[in-house]
Amino acid sequence: MIKNIYLGKFIVFEGLDGSGQSTQASLLKDFLMKKGYGVVLTKEPTRDSNAGEKIRSVLDKKLKITLRELQELFAEDRKEHLENLIFPALKKGEVVVSDRYFFSSFAYGAGSGLDLEWLIKINDGFLLPDLTFILKVSPEICLERIDRRGNARTLFEEKEKLTKVWQVYKILQNRIKNVYIIDGERPIEEVFEEVKNLVHSKLNL
Repeated sequence: MIKNIYLGKFIVFEGLDGSGQSTQASLLKDFLMKKGYGVVLTKEPTRDSNAGEKIRSVLDKKLKITLRELQELFAEDRKEHLENLIFPALKKGEVVVSDRYFFSSFAYGAGSGLDLEWLIKINDGFLLPDLTFILKVSPEICLERIDRRGNARTLFEEKEKLTKVWQVYKILQNRIKNVYIIDGERPIEEVFEEVKNLVHSKLNL
C-alpha cells in the first residue's frame, strides 16, 4: 500500500452498518474546520462513478452480481475516488475524512466468504490512511439503529452477516498500520472525545 507523502492527512472511519461512523466523520470535519483546517468529507462507495452507481444498486438489492464482481467494482470506484478527489485534496494540504474505505472491502468481502488475501491484493496499490478508526458496536445494536432510521435493510444488514464481518474487522488492527478500534457503544460525545485525542496525538491536528 502507498504511504501518504503529501502535506494533507487522510483519516478514515469504519465499522458495521449502524456503528456511527458517518456521525463521527461529520463531527471530525466540523471540529477541524473550526480549527482552521481545509477539510474534505467524503464517502465510499461514491455517487459520481459508474462503478459507484452499480454498487448502490447491488446493495439495495436491485441488481444481482457475484460477490467477487462486487468487490472488483469497489476497487474500480476506489481508484477513481483517489484520483479525482483524495489525491488532489491531499496535495493542497487539506484533511480528507472518509466514511469507509478499503477496510470495508476486506471486512464485508471476507465476511461473505471471499479470500481476504485476494481482497488485500486488489487494493494493495491504494493509499494507506494516516489514521483509521474502526467503531466497535455489536451487530444487535447496529441493527436496532438501522431499523430506527426507517429505511429498508441493505444487502449485508443481517445479524449473521454482520457478525462475520466484525470478525474480520477485529484482525485488521494487527494487519494494517495506523488502525485503532474504539468502543462505539458509548454516547456520541464520549466516542468523539477519544477520536479527537487520537487525531491530536497521532497527527498533531
